[in-house]
Amino acid sequence: MPIVRNLGRAASQLLQSSGCGCGVSLVPVRAIGVSPRQVASDASFHSVTFSESDHPRVLITGGLGQLGVGLAKLLRKRFGKNNVILSDIRKPADNVFYSGPFIFADILDYKNLREIVVNNRITWLFHYSALLSAVGEANVPLARAVNITGLHNILDIAAEHKLRLFVPSTIGAFGPTSPRDPTPDLCIQRPRTIYGVSKVHAELMGEYYHYRYGLDFRCLRYPGIISADSQPGGGTTDYAVQIFHDAIKTGKFKCYLRPDTRLPMMYIDDCLKATLEVMEAPAEALTMRTYNISAMSFTPEELAQEVQKYVPELQMTYNVDQVRQAIADSWPMNFDDSNARRDWGWKHDYDLPELVTTMFSYLGSDSRIAQAN
Repeated sequence: MPIVRNLGRAASQLLQSSGCGCGVSLVPVRAIGVSPRQVASDASFHSVTFSESDHPRVLITGGLGQLGVGLAKLLRKRFGKNNVILSDIRKPADNVFYSGPFIFADILDYKNLREIVVNNRITWLFHYSALLSAVGEANVPLARAVNITGLHNILDIAAEHKLRLFVPSTIGAFGPTSPRDPTPDLCIQRPRTIYGVSKVHAELMGEYYHYRYGLDFRCLRYPGIISADSQPGGGTTDYAVQIFHDAIKTGKFKCYLRPDTRLPMMYIDDCLKATLEVMEAPAEALTMRTYNISAMSFTPEELAQEVQKYVPELQMTYNVDQVRQAIADSWPMNFDDSNARRDWGWKHDYDLPELVTTMFSYLGSDSRIAQAN
């Protein structure tokens, strides 16, 4: 017995003297080489094994952003309402709150995140919490905390509990020295925004965790995403959403990018479809952890011309925001997504004409649109 006590005392002293350098205390180790932060061997939760035929139990972080609500709707239709939990730190609208499970989740609170994963038996995690490009430049410390420290929490929890993890990346992960037309999956990146830097960090950390800990990490580089269901959220490509709202409300739109600024874009339904497809793809079909996906590429001037087919009197003016313009000028003009199309059969449904028609049909008929039709 003295030997046992001495071993226990030595182990306790070792754990107390160890540090991970991340401000989170170490917990007793369950197994070697599973993840950086381990769970106690006597933790009080049920161990459940899911078969291939079972639906995943899904958690979406940052779920009240542009994509989370739409993704929850798609996944609930596919896997059942109660199998998909939406989360955020903000109060949801009534229609979101009552449409399915919603919980408060702060990605900077590691302990609370672990409790959510364990208590709800989560198997898939979609990590959408992030500050976008223009907003991130206005508050770099907050962007660094949310986009990088929050990601570290997610990665550790996903590795520890053997989750399938999706983290979106972006055109912002490329920089002015990247090839722009087209931009391949693998090339020099070197972004110049904290948003882009944090996304390159996420791509590389996810790939590292895949090879180091066996984490099933999957990532797509999204182009600019256009949706009728949400307001612009501070991204450089958000002009392509705002133009529809302003065209209907006032018939006038002031664009903060030059008329010839070409960027890759995608309608939200294509984006959500691609996200689900890559998550459902067989692991052996994936030749990389991060893929480009694309649908169309256009300029503000080309978009305005298409919008004017519905609102002929639209007055388009330009007041260039130098910060956003510099960001856009460092981003790809076109994505090469041939690897996604080859590996898991990616194929988009919406080109520019279909996009504009769909946006106006969702945003409702206005007298100007009715007259145009």
